[in-house]
Amino acid sequence: MSFHEVRFPLEITLGARGGPERKTEIVTLGSGGEKRNARWAHARRKWDAGWGIKTLGALSEVVTFFEQRRGRLHGFRWRDRLDHSSAVHGVAETALDQELGTGDGEKTEFQIVKHYGTGTDPYVRPIRKPVAGSVIVAVDGEIVSAGYSLDVATGLVIFDVAPAAEAAVTAGFQFDVPVRFDTDYLEVDLAAFEGGAIPSVPVVEIRA
Repeated sequence: MSFHEVRFPLEITLGARGGPERKTEIVTLGSGGEKRNARWAHARRKWDAGWGIKTLGALSEVVTFFEQRRGRLHGFRWRDRLDHSSAVHGVAETALDQELGTGDGEKTEFQIVKHYGTGTDPYVRPIRKPVAGSVIVAVDGEIVSAGYSLDVATGLVIFDVAPAAEAAVTAGFQFDVPVRFDTDYLEVDLAAFEGGAIPSVPVVEIRA
């Protein structure tokens, strides 16, 4: 899959409209009861970037970005204004924000993840596009500043030496969402734009 490690213009994403979508199959029984089945393990996010375009300069920037991505061909990074941090909204990230796993003395690779909710059935989301320079890793509560590498293209933390058995591996981070344009035709009506109309620029999350 072709992916460009560049982020869509941030000032435009801040005004975009969209969010997560799930696919649930619901069967209504003869008794009136229901059976529900989740067809997707993970949500797929969609946005319309057109809501964030306020000037002709911004519109031109989007057209240039669209052309360089060749429409739907190449993926890119997208900043979700509402959900881009390991911490609670408005709070700074710490190395203890999210648990990535527990050491066994042999495992050296840990996927960055984010947990949603608490209790018996929290949702665990794989984070594939962490932001370089934002990731803080800890083992058993102690921040690790060396002895590991981070693959910002996949979200893997790779230790030189496997964490000891029962050692909790945690991390704090910021992240982007891997997306692509959801159209190969970017319709621009300058007359309508001058009159306040909003162009449609759909983007959709890329899932592995």
